[in-house]
Amino acid sequence: MKPTKGIKIFSDRYPFVGPAFWMVSVQYYIIQILVAVAWAMPYSVFHNTISDLGNTVCGPYSARYVCSPLHGFMNGSFIVLGVTMIFGGILIYQEFKETRGSLAGFMFMIIAGIGTLLVGLFPENTISSLHVVGALLPFLIGNVGMVVLGMVLDLPKLLRYYTIASGVISLIALVFFTFHVYFGLDIGGVERIVAYPQTMWLIVFGIYMSSTHLVIKKG
Repeated sequence: MKPTKGIKIFSDRYPFVGPAFWMVSVQYYIIQILVAVAWAMPYSVFHNTISDLGNTVCGPYSARYVCSPLHGFMNGSFIVLGVTMIFGGILIYQEFKETRGSLAGFMFMIIAGIGTLLVGLFPENTISSLHVVGALLPFLIGNVGMVVLGMVLDLPKLLRYYTIASGVISLIALVFFTFHVYFGLDIGGVERIVAYPQTMWLIVFGIYMSSTHLVIKKG
């Protein structure tokens, strides 16, 4: 992801755009709540997966009953999240020293964004193989990317620890999720431990970068 001159110029001229992309990730949580509330049968954050919110039909699906009237909004949310992860990663990368580690970390986050885009384009009940691959990219590659970025970027100590811990916790949860070990949290509960720390980190990191720019601008 060697930056072109144009991307670098844009990032320098509009330093808030990259962080803003990642902060927009908050829509992912808001849309989930709105779509879940629209279910005729109660939606369970423990029994149902996040992808159930984007399922396009009503009926039994993988031992669960799903019926998401606002599935289009959820799939749109996945697509928006994927796009913002990609463009935010490209722009924020320009703000750090170019090393192999930073390149790898931000590339992993961009790949995770591509996966999230696939999740929205191919809901779980359509082309399931593409949906599963799409989900695996943020679940695995994206969380590894957080660990890498926490280790290689010049960040405040607290943010560094938070970044690494978020990635590690999500990766451990992914192992349990893969082997169907749910500790009473059921499939939806464990999946959220895999997925939510990453999206929350995007928001936190975007806020950190924006606050940094504000300090620099005031100075």
